[in-house]
Amino acid sequence: MPTDPVESDSPRTLQTSTTTLDVVNALKNLNGATVTEMADYLDLSKGGAYNHLATLRANDFVIKRGDEYDLSPRFILIGEHVRQESLLYRFGKEELDKLVAETGEYAQLITEQHGLGIVVYLKRGENAMGNTYSDQMERRSLNLHHLAAGKAILERLPDERVEAIVEQHGLDARTSNTITDLDGLFEELAAVEERGFAYNIEEEVDGLRAVGAAIDGPDGNVLGAISLSGPRSRMQGDRLREELPEKVKNTADVIEFNINMDTQSHQF
Repeated sequence: MPTDPVESDSPRTLQTSTTTLDVVNALKNLNGATVTEMADYLDLSKGGAYNHLATLRANDFVIKRGDEYDLSPRFILIGEHVRQESLLYRFGKEELDKLVAETGEYAQLITEQHGLGIVVYLKRGENAMGNTYSDQMERRSLNLHHLAAGKAILERLPDERVEAIVEQHGLDARTSNTITDLDGLFEELAAVEERGFAYNIEEEVDGLRAVGAAIDGPDGNVLGAISLSGPRSRMQGDRLREELPEKVKNTADVIEFNINMDTQSHQF
């Protein structure tokens, strides 16, 4: 009996669909592009680039202004649907808002996908408004090894998964404090396990510090993590060592408890 390609460990992919997805990602990275710019960026013929853009436009996924194409607001609706279906968002948003209101700092919920951190929800407190540190964090792709929430997630993963993530994405240095070797990362993850929470001590941005804690799902696997960030001037001493870690861990515990209780209630 022939193998069903849907069930195969190495499923076939459609090159046309792959190219269309490349076009979507390129429009995001370029903040819009003309046909010529798209063709150059993806090494396509102009005719091929036009056909993909025209197809996306015909299906309302792309808009056109003059000669430039860009992603349409339809992606907002899709993204919001995905976010509303996320357990982390549904049960984490309210608790994260409480944490931010109490501390005045910047907080976020992230989950891991394909070895990178994806922001599910973020909130700035009154002390963090206009904070250039958080502005930079919101724009960057989230490698896990230099984030407090990222390290909290990595600590929950099997060693072989951590090694695979490092092999795929590397351990790039954002600051002089960033961990850049695998042995050092595993040492740090062991410390995270012992403490029960993770630190980012100016490893992502100079002057920025953060505390993170993991959130596990009903099956015992990590769903994501929460982090609280602020400038060095407010993230030091007992506040960094005791007060904020306790608040972050308590918030993560409440989110985890509510997720698990909801899941159990739907099993009966």
